[in-house]
Amino acid sequence: MKNILLFSFALIALAFQANAQSQTLPSVQVKNIDGQPLDFKTVADSGKLTVISFWATWCAPCIKELEAINDHYADWQKNYNMKLVAVSIDDARNSKKVKPKVLGYGWDYQIILDENMDLARAMNVNNPPLTFIVDRSGNVVWSHQGYTPGAEEELEKQLKAFSGK
Repeated sequence: MKNILLFSFALIALAFQANAQSQTLPSVQVKNIDGQPLDFKTVADSGKLTVISFWATWCAPCIKELEAINDHYADWQKNYNMKLVAVSIDDARNSKKVKPKVLGYGWDYQIILDENMDLARAMNVNNPPLTFIVDRSGNVVWSHQGYTPGAEEELEKQLKAFSGK
């Protein structure tokens, strides 16, 4: 019975990974941190790994994850030729809290506002934090739900693998 359960979990994990690998970024209208509209499909830079982190100002694990990534961000940019795009799913009323929070933490990430959660729905994001890696060709190749201390080490492991280092 134990082997059947393990096999089942392995199949589910493979199916999830295969699904993530076939996904590209959707063309959804969002706003930058200053409220200017943009097409989300344009946020991944060609030739660069892009980490996309869905978060909210009210989500403590989200803040912890972004803070943990911030501790390594400069090194990761240099070592893995990557950037991070932090997508806030705060609604229109709460999105006014995003910029002060970002400035307060000193995050040097590209910040996107998804006030209507159109992007979150398009990428099947139900609960933050949810993190994706987009490869240099614009394909979603990895995702991770939730945050526990040390999860940034797994993210770095994946960045290393997808960067070829």
